[in-house]
Amino acid sequence: MVLDVSSCRTYFSSRRLRCFNLPGFIIRPPNQLLSLLCPGLRISRLSVLCAQPRPRAMAISSSSWELPLVAVCQITSTPDKQQNFKTCAELVREAARLGACLAFLPEAFDFIARDPAETLRLSEPLGGNLVGEYTQLARECGLWLSLGGFHERGQDWEQTQKIYNCHVLLNNKGSVVATYRKTHLCDVEIPGQGLMHESNSTIPGPSLESPISTPAGKIGLAICYDMRFPELSLALAQAGAEILTYPSAFGSVTGPAHWEVLLRARAIETQCYVVAAAQCGRHHEKRASYGHSMVVDPWGTVMARCSEGPGLCLARIDLNYLRQLRQHLPVFQHRRPDLYGNLGQPAS
Repeated sequence: MVLDVSSCRTYFSSRRLRCFNLPGFIIRPPNQLLSLLCPGLRISRLSVLCAQPRPRAMAISSSSWELPLVAVCQITSTPDKQQNFKTCAELVREAARLGACLAFLPEAFDFIARDPAETLRLSEPLGGNLVGEYTQLARECGLWLSLGGFHERGQDWEQTQKIYNCHVLLNNKGSVVATYRKTHLCDVEIPGQGLMHESNSTIPGPSLESPISTPAGKIGLAICYDMRFPELSLALAQAGAEILTYPSAFGSVTGPAHWEVLLRARAIETQCYVVAAAQCGRHHEKRASYGHSMVVDPWGTVMARCSEGPGLCLARIDLNYLRQLRQHLPVFQHRRPDLYGNLGQPAS
């Protein structure tokens, strides 16, 4: 059941937004009421979902305002790279105004092309102009950026004429602190959704990236189709990840069936927060994406999700809660590698 925000206690300010749960209900504050309560707060299709209560023994920290705030950006990329940057920059600046320490952008935040030839033509090296614009944006806003899937011309571009789907993590100084190149390429044909053959233009990445310490916690990097492979998420969790991120461009058929189920499953089995920024809407005449960007906590509860269309959602990361949960439910201590091997153990 969804209640209007007027039926619960809610607090808003120019830098903070918090909802208080009523037992058994999900409370979603409408955008119009945000504008009425905070005339000075500029919010573009902001959607915050206040999750159902956690188990009493693992309640959220009483000093929740001190917990790091993350922003998840949802966009509709097109082949127009500069317009896409303008849209992303507006959301990132809004995230900074709202007090986020880290903003997540979806896979293909740079562009979504009409065909493999256009994808290759629009691609750039990491040292190109577009990543340079995002490094300046990170410095300007003073927050970390997860650039969820960049069409990267690697060092082997001249030989292969193919690219990498590269997840780039920038710190608040604009420095590249991590890069992960998508290891599972989406070569599928789903009835009603059309053909996706990522390997026509893309090379699979050779390795995983060790979790990176950020102001929100240790982040394990992945991209979209990777979420279907729990071995990857287990490997990142066993390497110390506290947050898993799956920037995505999920299709309109697989999205309603699998999106939330997979994200919640990855959160529960790894006891990590899961952050999934998503593409939404119609990119051009050949492609559309499901949207529904969200944040899931280690209990499997959806903490925040985006509404339809471009916008952002916010969530606070409580690592004390994560540690309590792992202590109360120590599944990693109960694994039986003698029976089924050490699933998710990185290859030597």
